[in-house]
Amino acid sequence: MTSALLTLNAGSSSLKIGLFPLVGEAPLARGLVDRMGPDAILKLTDAQDVALPTSGVITNHFDAIKTVVAALRQRWPDLDVLAIGHRIVHGGAERSEPVILTDDVLAELTDLAPFAPLHQPHNLAGVRAAMAAFPGVPQIGCFDTAFHRHHPWVNDTFGLPRFLYEQGVRRYGFHGLSYEYISGEIQRTAPHLAAGRVIIAHLGNGASMCAVRDGRSIASTMGFSALDGLPMGTRCGQLDPGVVLYLMDQKGMTAAAISDLLYKQSGLLGLSGLSNDMRTLEAAGTPEATEAIDYFVFRCQREVGGLAAALGGIDALVFSGGIGENSPFIRSRICESMAWMGIEMDPGRNAGNERLISRDNAATRVLVIPTNEEVVIARAAQAILRSNQEVRA
Repeated sequence: MTSALLTLNAGSSSLKIGLFPLVGEAPLARGLVDRMGPDAILKLTDAQDVALPTSGVITNHFDAIKTVVAALRQRWPDLDVLAIGHRIVHGGAERSEPVILTDDVLAELTDLAPFAPLHQPHNLAGVRAAMAAFPGVPQIGCFDTAFHRHHPWVNDTFGLPRFLYEQGVRRYGFHGLSYEYISGEIQRTAPHLAAGRVIIAHLGNGASMCAVRDGRSIASTMGFSALDGLPMGTRCGQLDPGVVLYLMDQKGMTAAAISDLLYKQSGLLGLSGLSNDMRTLEAAGTPEATEAIDYFVFRCQREVGGLAAALGGIDALVFSGGIGENSPFIRSRICESMAWMGIEMDPGRNAGNERLISRDNAATRVLVIPTNEEVVIARAAQAILRSNQEVRA
């Protein structure tokens, strides 16, 4: 019997899949369903990166899971999935640990959808599809907000009446699974840095930064929603709330239209008028693309400075995420004017995407660490399974 754990990361039109053993972190298989619908693309490979044959029409999350599981069972006919772990963007103000997803918990998480409208409904659609495909199998929720639940109060609140804070209007922070993985990697490979003041830059189509001390989140650039902080692929980043009032009062825009503007038409796409993909903008060379990159770099530099102030200094800057891991150009641009913080890039190391990309004598270490949210989810599922087995014993 091949007993295993499944990890799922459901987006609006995508599903990332990992199949993990009950012990260990090397995946048995990994996959991605993209462009869910008539033009769906599914890539599924085993541990040796050999493609697994798949067939079927994928129009929704249930179809995606059914197709993936059929392919996995063709490769492992005796496959027994003992638990399924899910990435869920929002866990609310109290959840700081993974939990088993019961009907009551799902109802609570559904109520949080207005806090993360671009992510939460699709995350939960993946959960419900997995429940239908695997009745009786434990479903485990891992929350992007959980890593930030120990913020000092001053980093958790807004300058609004207190009753709004008690009603949930506060800074939550996101990308927590990524930050948890990176923090663990730093602890494993450089414990002297883990005990210090670290800023992690998760730069991708969604982008944020997090200030970490002793492995705990102190402050994050994302706040109440996944709109705040850095400009992203299609999201605006930091914005004066007066702009929203102006759009409503003077331009007659509805809440739905403003939401669409801020979440889907802004950021790199809106600034460049060309693309939300940094690779496309780097290659384009148009004035608008250049200005979009300039703004992204400027906001990154500004946020690094702010987070260093929250930490009382900086010992290490870590790049992660699709842009952070793969764009030497953007890393160089962000670091080029930050020598005053002890940040000095080694051009050769940076161009080679090495793990350490700062100069040997630099006061602040600069690293590139690929993130792995699926491993964090698998660890949580393994831990909960072990705990349940110990209780039954």
